[in-house]
Amino acid sequence: MTIEFEHRTVHGVVEQLAREREGESFLFFEDDSWTYGEINAAADRVAAGLSGLGIGKNTKVAIMMTNRPEFLFSWFGLCKLGAVEVPVNTAHKGQLLSYMINQADCEAIIMEACFADQLRPVLGELETVKKVIVLGGPVGDLGDNVQDYDRLVDNDGTFDAPLVLPSDPCAMMFTSGTTGPSKGAVVPHNYQLVMAEIICGMGEYTSQDRLYNALPLFHGNAQTLSTMPALISGASMVLKNRFSASAFWDDVRKYGCTEFNYIGGILAILLKADPRPDDADNPLRVLVGAGANKQVFEEFEKRFNVKLVEGYGMSEIGAPLNTSLKDRRPGSCGTVNPGYQVKLVDDDGNEVGPDEPGELLIRPLHSHAMMLEYYRMPEKTVEAWQDLWFHTGDYLQRDEDGYYYFVDRKKDALRRRGENISSFEVERTINSHEKVMESAAIAAKSELGEDEVMVCVVLKPGQSLTAEELVSYCEEQMAYFMVPRYVRFMDKLPKTPTERVQKFRLRDEGVTADTYDREREKVA
Repeated sequence: MTIEFEHRTVHGVVEQLAREREGESFLFFEDDSWTYGEINAAADRVAAGLSGLGIGKNTKVAIMMTNRPEFLFSWFGLCKLGAVEVPVNTAHKGQLLSYMINQADCEAIIMEACFADQLRPVLGELETVKKVIVLGGPVGDLGDNVQDYDRLVDNDGTFDAPLVLPSDPCAMMFTSGTTGPSKGAVVPHNYQLVMAEIICGMGEYTSQDRLYNALPLFHGNAQTLSTMPALISGASMVLKNRFSASAFWDDVRKYGCTEFNYIGGILAILLKADPRPDDADNPLRVLVGAGANKQVFEEFEKRFNVKLVEGYGMSEIGAPLNTSLKDRRPGSCGTVNPGYQVKLVDDDGNEVGPDEPGELLIRPLHSHAMMLEYYRMPEKTVEAWQDLWFHTGDYLQRDEDGYYYFVDRKKDALRRRGENISSFEVERTINSHEKVMESAAIAAKSELGEDEVMVCVVLKPGQSLTAEELVSYCEEQMAYFMVPRYVRFMDKLPKTPTERVQKFRLRDEGVTADTYDREREKVA
């Protein structure tokens, strides 16, 4: 479908589809379905309810929900008001949860009742929150500013709609901090559409497709790379509460899904299942993702009779590199998308030649096609845009034919089970233990080819602490995916003369004989 520029907003797409395909089903969740018209009407009721609470243009509102239709209704409703959606990882708690809500200046939170126990301990630390809207039942004492979601949407959907432009902020996606706290990347409406158009082009989506969306909606992937492409192609979408390898193929066959977005080790996990005679007998035609090595790429395609297309992207920049069904090269994240300029440079900013690794720098060629800023972090925004090029912090290299290949992360972020993890925030939590003097969090490779979290810990003089005790402390203080698998106690960390930890040395040593392995202990 063709979207006129004046409608290049998230809700503009929803409203256009509601007019053109009002009675056609878009969303399938569990045993229910919703038409384009019903989704738009539900979003109108959210917008009307929030407007009555004083939520308007540029107001930041956190959403803390699992995958469910109300997440979409809330997201689209906020867009209609010109408000800024701040999706929160449902595993966060403690200091990181309060930090993100405060850093984003959130004035309201829309949450499921099941997360009340995570919010309650930090309520007193929230500086700007005026209203908590709760879905799914009583939550006990969350203060006087709690409102029931069902009451919020008990209205006729009428509200004063402000003028919302493609350049206006739409969402704030938190990216993992490496040398500091997580940063809130503010993206405009047009960014969401540009990304969706790229994905649709990669997978050649049409209105006949049905996308399987099992990744968490609080991540940009499920919103921008799954939901929005399904919308702008006039397709339909199956929303699942979470990804389950055991249920995946049954779901795909049940709903007739033709597409799925994969991340991290999902392909390797699906390949681990025992082969079945009907593996290739499924409706999937294309999977869009990143990070599959050549062996996994070819094995998956052959076994399941499906095509893989890959690309490279970040929350801040979109997808400057990508392949397509007509132009694929296993192991490569593709060639330069026509909407971007890119170059690879060495540490001095000089461009490198073919087959030489360099940091990827990018520029968009169209307006409002990437993030607007790191919210309330002007220095970090300027730092990312050195020399008027956005510095990705990732090393890639290209071959003579112009295909790019990911090499390594220049920064110290980790990625585990599809989750981006801040080494800084892991270390901050570890260091808050009363017996710990300092720590360093690094990536150790897992059996699935992703990162596992490893921490190297130095205790305070005279203190003793077991790895099991430290892991238990982490389980209380941080999201499950951030909890270290490996713990190594050391007398001191290797450092430069200026006292910077030499993480490359720790990575080179890797998992040593004296390193505790939480997974091995579970098996034992």
